[in-house]
Amino acid sequence: MDKAKLYLKDVLEYSQNQYDLLENTDALLILTEWNEFRNPDFDKIKSLMTLPVIFDGRNIYDPEKMRKLGFSYYSIGRKSVRID
Repeated sequence: MDKAKLYLKDVLEYSQNQYDLLENTDALLILTEWNEFRNPDFDKIKSLMTLPVIFDGRNIYDPEKMRKLGFSYYSIGRKSVRID
């Protein structure tokens, strides 16, 4: 996070907790493969977001699992999963 702050300054909001910034968001973007993001509490994520939409730039989640959990899920190079 400190390295990101050097480049991005105050363009982003930063948080020590991975869930804090999800409240009332329309989408979650996954841009890293860090282990702490591989097995999140998807129920908590879904309850915090206004829309259960995930864009996964690293393909760290299983599309079928995301569908079963009720997320619209878009990943690079794989078939997207949409909920209605």
